[in-house]
Amino acid sequence: MDNEVSAGSATSTTLGHLALGLTLLAFGVGNTGVIDNVAASDAASLATWVGGVALFIVGLLEFRAGNGGTGTAFAGLGAFWFTWGTGAGAEVSAEAAGLFLLLFALLALTLTAASAGSGVFGQGVYGLLFVSMLLLAIASFAQNDGLAKAGGWVGAVAGLAAWYGATAALAHWPTFTGRAAGRGVTATG
Repeated sequence: MDNEVSAGSATSTTLGHLALGLTLLAFGVGNTGVIDNVAASDAASLATWVGGVALFIVGLLEFRAGNGGTGTAFAGLGAFWFTWGTGAGAEVSAEAAGLFLLLFALLALTLTAASAGSGVFGQGVYGLLFVSMLLLAIASFAQNDGLAKAGGWVGAVAGLAAWYGATAALAHWPTFTGRAAGRGVTATG
């Protein structure tokens, strides 16, 4: 590791948002039922390795760099995705699944509140994630496919927003803040 580059950086934050975005997009689309023969459980491998392991490692790098908020977000969400991915397809009650989703909806709510002022790609992604997890939890408790699909759509939009934010940081695209993202940040750090 280069001595002048910290373990966590804008580049690792971008990687974290990219991992979160792709995982949320796959999970969300799987819950919508919009693609034949594709279910949320089909995203289990992506959720385990990209959303779980990679996101958790990026969270640790962010903690090491002194970025407690981003570290908490990525490590916490990495734990969620790893747990969900390794348990996808397991026989659990609807109530247990609903409680799991509700607990992580609370994490997303905490992240939403903690990211106040960070704009659409911070607070917006976490806010949409909260709504998605809450809808999916209620759908699980009520065994309501319509709410599950709605939660999937909200999750997919959150994934697209996280993906766009990460891509904007790398490609210097606009981020709806009046300036391009990623100025001064390169793909190599």
